[in-house]
Parts: sequence; structure tokens; C-alpha cells
Amino acid sequence: MFSKVALGTAVLIVSIGANSSLAEEPKADLDNVKHIIVIYMENRSFDNLFGFFPNADGIASAGATKIQVDKNGRPYDFLPPAMEEIDHTGQFHVDLRFPDNLPNQPFNIDAYVPINEKTGDPIHRFYHQQAQIDGGLMDKFATYSNMGALVMGYYDGSKTKLWKYAQHYTLADHFFHAAFGGSFLNHFWLICACTPRYENVPNTLRVADDLTAPLRGLPDQITPDGFAVNTLQPAFEPHNAKEPMLPPQVMTTIGDELTAKRVKWAWYAGGWAKAVKGENVKHFQYHHQPFIYFDKYKPDTDGYKNLRDEDELTDAIKKGTELPEVVFYKPVGDENEHPGYANIFDGDKHIGELLCNIEKSAIWSESIVIVTFDENGGYWDHVPPPKVDRWGPGVRVPTVIISPFAKKGFIDHTVYDTTAILKLIETRHGLKPLGSRDENSQDLRAALDFSDVNIKNDNRVCRPDDKPKSEAEPQTEPGPKP
Repeated sequence: MFSKVALGTAVLIVSIGANSSLAEEPKADLDNVKHIIVIYMENRSFDNLFGFFPNADGIASAGATKIQVDKNGRPYDFLPPAMEEIDHTGQFHVDLRFPDNLPNQPFNIDAYVPINEKTGDPIHRFYHQQAQIDGGLMDKFATYSNMGALVMGYYDGSKTKLWKYAQHYTLADHFFHAAFGGSFLNHFWLICACTPRYENVPNTLRVADDLTAPLRGLPDQITPDGFAVNTLQPAFEPHNAKEPMLPPQVMTTIGDELTAKRVKWAWYAGGWAKAVKGENVKHFQYHHQPFIYFDKYKPDTDGYKNLRDEDELTDAIKKGTELPEVVFYKPVGDENEHPGYANIFDGDKHIGELLCNIEKSAIWSESIVIVTFDENGGYWDHVPPPKVDRWGPGVRVPTVIISPFAKKGFIDHTVYDTTAILKLIETRHGLKPLGSRDENSQDLRAALDFSDVNIKNDNRVCRPDDKPKSEAEPQTEPGPKP
């Protein structure tokens, strides 16, 4: 059964937003916002990083959802052994850094693996996540995973820079990623609130009827009715031409809407300049670049010019005069916090430096920065997502709103999913909704306060006259206990 919070969220998300086909008129309280900057991190649930954030809906409220059950609904005596992949071979073995008798409940990963080290990469696919959610019971994450106990682990997030920003600004503690499953589908939902199509799909990609299919090398990329839900490569470069590709897509994106309204925007990505030259560095992920799946953004088009390298973003922030009005930023793999090929410490350090540069820049006084995670990465969270449509939303993820307009030291309990970001952009620039989800979403203004009192409360983590400080190494002592 769903919690009272979850039952309310379903009503909330589907009930907001009349006059669906009309463009939103720009709101006066957003007039002073000249830049909306979206930083899209990877694969962490809310409880995995923020489960013990003071006064947030965290692990202490988990109740029965923290007890995991097997496929037959029987509680485990101990969690299944934590696993890790053997040298990217697709074969797995027990991760001996963790004990084999972890109690059946959330546990502190820091006690065994420091935050600056890598762990295994839990499976996080469309059908698996729905099985893990188990109708809202949130009790089959360990069962439908390739990583056993690892999915029930959490970190002492108070060691991170993002936690510090959440303390200073606004933390949204009921923000769900838009679609079930992984990065591929959720990047589409970030830019088009849609699921891609694959017409006349070959049977080699159509979903098998077994959740063990991907572990046995069988397909689960395409639904029986032709929607692409798990990772495929883009048809246009840069891509991995050795893997199956998705045909070019033609749906309307937020980029199309912004261009039509003559609003400047860009998608910045770490490692992009190298990737377009055929050089993959620092685990650059092709399927994290959603616009390149669309015909309007293929190489040698006007749309392609909106796809840029991270260095251009850094320069624009420093200059304070060339940053587009809407910015999406995707860190390169080594700096995006994705389990398996990245760790939390390096990604958090990188984002902390970027946020600090924004706070110290000339654009700060006119900007809203949203740091969120594309999906949960297979990690458990105790809050059931609302039931909205066949695509999601998925599991809760950390989301921090950082801005002089953000409420200071505030926890926003409003129910959102990723399309709330689209709603904010649409509201600010008077754009039509891309679909029913963003149309009916809240637009994040519950996290904002445009009063003089709030804006003059200059609560910045980094100030223009701050000198760089040396980075402290992460601590390895055990964090809070469930």
C-alpha cells in the first residue's frame, strides 16, 4: 500500500494545470531570473545521500519499507551478499569489503567503503525498478538487483558539498525522477517529457518476459508496443557504433520551444569536444546526451550548435556576459557520481567548485541553479512514488535549488518529478507544455521567495572575495545509524 504522502502526491501531480493547450504567460515574480541552470548528476536515491538530512523525510521514517523481502514476500534474515562486477566483464563476485551478515535494513556504506572509493553498479532498468517498487511497498530492491545488499546502503551525506548547499538554500525532499529505470529514458524526459519510439523494432531488441533477461544477455530495450525504455545508442555521432542504435527522433523538445521563442539555450557536457573528435575520455557516456538522438540536433544543423563542451560553460560563467538563458549541464562520467565507474567524492568536489564559481560570478544575482540526479541508480528509497502513468515517476532523488531567490535553509516538501524543471522553464518563458506531465506539474516556485527580505539574505557558501581552500580528504568513520 502507498503511504499517505504518496497517495496525496498522485492526486497532486495529476490535478494541477488547467487550460492545457495554452502557453503559460510569464510570471512577474520570475522576471528577474535571467538564467536557469540545470546540473544533471547520476544515479543516487534521496535516502542514499540525504537519508539523514535534518528535518527531511529520511530513513528514520522508513518503517516497514526498510525490510526487504524475497520474490515470495518472505523477509530476509540477512541481506543478500553485496556484489561487484569483475573488470567490466558482466560477471559478478561477492564484494569482500562488506560483511556477509548485514542485517536486513539500511546500512552505512562509509563504514566499509569510503566515499572516495567506487562500489558496484546496481542494475537500474525500466522493468526492474517497477518490480523493486512492488506496488509502493518499496521492499524488493535487494531481490531484483545484481548487487545484493549494496542497494540498501547509504552514505553520510553531511560530508558532501551538496549537503552544505542544501543547508544554505532549498532541498526538495519529494522530488522523483520522471521515468522508471535508467539514464537513457530519464534524459529524454528531462528535455521532452516523452518516451522515444522505435518503429518496426527487430526482435533482437524487444523485451523478453523475464526480469533476468539482461543478466542473461537477452533484450529488454523495447516495449512490446515499440517504445524504447532501456539504453540504446544515438544514431548520430558521437556514439558507440558497435551497440544497437535508436532511429532518429522527431518529437518536440524544450530546445525547440526555446529556439522558437528566441530564447538562448545550450546543453553543455564534460568531454563533449573530445567525443566529437572520436576520443572518449573519463568515461564519457553517449546516452547521456539526449539531444543528439533527435534529427534536429544531428551534426551540421543549426540545432547542433546548441550542444557544447563544458569549457565553454566555465568561460561563460567567468565572463558573466555570454551564458545562455537556459543551461543544461552534464558532467563527464568520472565526475557524475555514477556507481561503478565513478565515486561520490570526485563528482561532489567538481560540482562544489562549479557552484562556487557561479556564486562568485556576475550572473549569480539573476540565476536559479537546480542540481538533481537523473535517477536512483538502483538504490533503495523508502518513499513510494506517485502513480501517474505507465512511464513513472520513478524513485526519489536528491534535488537542491540554489539561488538568491531560493528560500534559505528550507526543505520543500512539495511533490515534484523531473518535469517540474521543464515547467519552471516554460513558466518563465511563456512556453507551451510538452506533454501532460509537465503541464500538470508544479513549477518549483514553492522553493522560491522573491521578497526583498529573502533576496537580501545573502547566504552564499562562496563569496566573490573568498580564496580557494585546499580540499580535505574524506572521512571514513561510520555515519549515522538507521
